[in-house]
Order: sequence, then structure tokens, then C-alpha cells
Amino acid sequence: MRSLRTGKILYARNAGKSMSPASTAKLVTTAAALDAFGPDDRLRTTVETAGRLDGMGRVPGDVYLVGGGDPNLSGRFTDGRITAAFEDLADALKAQGVRRIEGRLVGHEGLFKGDRRGDDWAWGDLVWWYGAEVSALGFNDNSADLKVTPGERAGDPVLVERNPVSSYYRVVSTATTSPAAMASDLRVDRPLGSNLIRISGTFPLGLKPWENSVALEDPARYAATVFAEVLAAKGIVVAGAVETSSDPLPGGLRVLAAHDGPPLSEVLKGVNKPSQNLHAEMLLRLLGARLKGEGSVESGHAAVEDFLLRSGVHPESWSLQDGSGLSRSDILSAHEMVSLLAAMDRHRHASVFRDSLPIAGVDGTLKNRMKGTPAEGRVVAKTGTLRHVNALGGYVTPRAGDRLVFYMVSNHHAGPGSEVTGAMDEICNLLVGR
Repeated sequence: MRSLRTGKILYARNAGKSMSPASTAKLVTTAAALDAFGPDDRLRTTVETAGRLDGMGRVPGDVYLVGGGDPNLSGRFTDGRITAAFEDLADALKAQGVRRIEGRLVGHEGLFKGDRRGDDWAWGDLVWWYGAEVSALGFNDNSADLKVTPGERAGDPVLVERNPVSSYYRVVSTATTSPAAMASDLRVDRPLGSNLIRISGTFPLGLKPWENSVALEDPARYAATVFAEVLAAKGIVVAGAVETSSDPLPGGLRVLAAHDGPPLSEVLKGVNKPSQNLHAEMLLRLLGARLKGEGSVESGHAAVEDFLLRSGVHPESWSLQDGSGLSRSDILSAHEMVSLLAAMDRHRHASVFRDSLPIAGVDGTLKNRMKGTPAEGRVVAKTGTLRHVNALGGYVTPRAGDRLVFYMVSNHHAGPGSEVTGAMDEICNLLVGR
């Protein structure tokens, strides 16, 4: 813990020890991205072709849906429609008179290189949205949203809603409705290597709907397939196959339509407040692509290290394997994390960085923590949670005295995580003052 006015360390214990940060690693990635790109930067997705539209509305040859690394290629920042971005692109094509694409629709993901998954990610995480594959062309967090509700009577099949409705994935449910007051036995899984989602077990009457998002394989193909379906709904036929490519784009392409994502200031809120792993991983690869010429994890970390050293942070004892903190092999020290947070409080975009963090008792992953306590609204901090790991780092505005920067992390505790987070919350209350 350090005073932001004087820089004096007020308390430290095991501050130089290497610890697993869990999702507080996102502080590093988002700080580096904000420094490199600025808060107003927007990521662009384009529809491109070398063909020329003829008088009958036909585009000869292939059309490319080119991913620019936008983590929000859906309608979540507009009117809530998941396919809003694709509908806008399709409308732009239709306004130009496009009625038929004679060649293939190719989802291009060549901006990023390397494995779509992080090093040392747990197998059990890969099925869910927080372990989704990383691609320069993605859609809806590379996941399918599911909602399961009980039927009208015991014994009836459960009701399953899915979004988006697409041929890209299948849902097979054998789950049934059980009598009220019984425990739920609902099971949802997706075998790795497939896009078949299986729902089984029982779900009792009167229970609140089960909602979650299941990660899908091959995000670029998912995005291209849904875009082709949107085109079809708009009356634009794709005569060729839907395919993907990471090879260099062919020469002579021109942009038919483009979609710009939200500004980076909003992207950062979408990373840090809900702790969105995929978006952090995309930012890491974007750092590598723009600053080092290759959109890989390794190049991204090289760009991050340059930023840390410029900021007065010395990460010699750090070892980060991904950009989100999902890897069990990530390690860093509390002392240097506090140095980073202090540097970002002096950064030219300091307010944007702070605004991206959860507010105690108000929003994000701190919405239900410290509510109704002295710390509510006075602590802005990033949480970190893995099995046997809890962390919290950010800023405190006390009722009196200097603003503070702090970082707390606990590793290898065998008890309930709530005991650790409760202790951290109480420390925050002490820092704020009664």
C-alpha cells in the first residue's frame, strides 16, 4: 500500500514474492493497451473484395470478412441485438446494389498468430465463455448464449432459448422438468472439438432460469457463418462456401463496407468491470500486431514489457503467459503491481484507466462487495479469482488523508474464497476510515 501523494510505502508484506494474480493480470494488459492506442481508438471490421459489381447486383469472386481484432463485434454496445454489426454491414452492401456473391465468403483472421488458447488454461474452462478461443475475427464473445427454464409441468421437457439462432452449432436437450423444491440436476457440456451442446438432467418447477454462454470452436468460421445467414435474411445470396483463412489477403482488394467498434475507453470497461478474458487476450495480441509487427502472445508480451519499463516498473521476476490471468502459470509481485497502478494514476489517461475498474458496491465484479460499508463508492479495483487464488488491486479515496494505491493477493488457501475476499473487503474499509 502506498500514498499516491508522497509515494511513501505505508505497508508491505511479502511484496516481492511471486504470486498468481488471476484476473488482476488484466490491469497490466489494459494499461499497456491504453498507453499504446489511446482512449479514442476504434477497431475496424471490413468486407472486402477484388470483384466489381455488375449491372445485375453480382459480385464475381470471393468476398472477405476481415477481422481487425474488435472484441465487441456484436450489438452489445448498440441496441442489444447480437447481430447488429452484421446487419449494418449487410445493409451497406445492399445499399450498393449487392444481391449475389458468386464466390466464397471467407472469414479472415490473419491479424493474429499462434494458438487460439492460452498456455496452461484448464480443460474445464474451455467449454465456457471465459475460456473462449481467441481470434482476430470473433463474434458474440465467440460463444452461444443459452437460457433454460422449466416446462409447465413436472415431466415436461425444459425450454431452451439460444442466441443467436444459427446453423453453426447444435443444441440437443434431454433435460426434463422436475417437481418444485427438488434440487437441480441440470448438466450442460460441449465435447471439445465439436459445436454440439448437450443439455441433460432435471430442472425443477419454480426455479430461476439458468443462463450462461458456451464457447464455440473456430470463432472466425462462426462469425462468417452468422454473417452469411444475415446476408441471406437481407436477400443477398452467397453462392460459394463459407470458409476461413489466416493467409495474407490477396492483392487488389477494396473495402465494400466497414464497421467500427466502440472506443477503447469503452472496450476497457468491457474488460475490467466484468473481467472478460477473451477481450483481454485480443488486446494483448493487438499490442503485438501494432507495436511489434506480429499479433502473437509473445510479441504482445514484448510490447507490454517495453511499456512496463518505460513506466518505471521492473518485471524481471514476473512471468505472464497470457493477457487475462486465466493461466495458472502467471506470476507477478505485489510491489511492482503497486508501481504500475501508481504510474497509471499519473498517466495522461489516468481517469480513463480508473473509470474502467469496478466500483465497490456499485458495478462490475465488485457490485455485491462492500455494499453499505464505508468503502462503497470509495474503492475502485480489479478483482482476481481462480481456485485457491483471490486478488484485489486498485485505488482508495479515504474519508481523510491521501488517496492510496494497494494490491492484495492470496494464493493456495484451502478454505472458502469468501473468507479471503471478506478479509480484503474489511481491509478496504479500514483504509477508507470509519
